[in-house]
Order: sequence, then structure tokens, then C-alpha cells
Amino acid sequence: MTIQTRRERERAERRQLIVTAARELAEAEGWDAVTTRRLAAEIEYSQPVLYSHFKGKDAIMAAVAVDGCADLAEELRRARAGADGVRASLAAIARTYTAFARRRPALYDAMFTHLVDLPFATAEAPAPLRDAFGELLAAVAPVTTEEDAGLLTETFWAALHGLATLMRSGRLPEWAHERRLELLVDRFAGPTRN
Repeated sequence: MTIQTRRERERAERRQLIVTAARELAEAEGWDAVTTRRLAAEIEYSQPVLYSHFKGKDAIMAAVAVDGCADLAEELRRARAGADGVRASLAAIARTYTAFARRRPALYDAMFTHLVDLPFATAEAPAPLRDAFGELLAAVAPVTTEEDAGLLTETFWAALHGLATLMRSGRLPEWAHERRLELLVDRFAGPTRN
């Protein structure tokens, strides 16, 4: 291994250490607790080392968001793959998405609530963002026409985001969550027939 290769590997490992520490700290104490000073102490490097990887907290949060989208895409992929049929796929995606938002609130906020400098819905969007949306699209596409698939997927995603956000904030009661998801899936896949 060349010295250059080793340095590149160490730099990538240090970058991932910063991102992981930010995720863990945000999940434990919220994003207000995530500061470059606090992260430097957590990973036992100086603040200039953090700034050699990221311009500041916003850039760190964007990196966390990209990692989170990769995690979400993988969970959605597994849920969709384990479902049998269009309705089951939509229902599995809906449950998985809202469970992810509930289980990882700070990560979800970095991905979809806080303002981060990431291009969404463009060709320049990082692959994990496109992959997560692609999993939603793969579940929604069978119930729409090709020209409306993207817009309908955005609408399905917006509904899931709204449900997750409103329930997390206590504005929607927890007890009706599964029924809300059923109603949403019914609107997209059509009501079940007995």
C-alpha cells in the first residue's frame, strides 16, 4: 500500500468518524448539541481537523443526511422485496418509512426537516437520495401512468412525511397510525375487496 493510499483511507475513516459521531450525538441530545467543538472532543481530534473535512455544522448535517438516505433506501428495499404484490409493497413501504422516522428522529430531521445544502430532485442529487426516492417510486409506479409516476411518488412521500411529522409532534394520536396508513394505501392501490 502506498503512503498516498494509506492517507486517503485514513482521511475517509476520519470523515466517517465525524459523521457517525454527529449522528450519535444528535440522536442522544438533539442537533443543538452538535457543535464542531463538541464533535472535536467526541472524536479526539482538533476543530481544524473537522474543518479540513467539512466547512461547518451544516456540511456535517448534509453528510449525515446522505448516510441516512442510504440507510432508508436499504430498509425500503428490504421491505419492498419482502412484499407480495402492489398493495403489500405500498403498505410495507409506508410502515417502514414511518417507523424509520419514529426510530431515528434526529437523523430523519437532518434528512427531511432541517435545511441542508443538498440538491433534491435533480440529476446532481447524491446517489443515496436518488436510491431512497427510487424505492418509493418502485412501489408507486405500478399504480400510475408513466408520465405521472414521479409526481404521484412525490405525493405519496409527502403524505408519509406529513404523517410521520405530525404524529411525532403529538398532533396526530398514535392509536390511529395503522389505520391512517391503510387509508393512504387504499387511495393509491384502491380499496381491498373482500
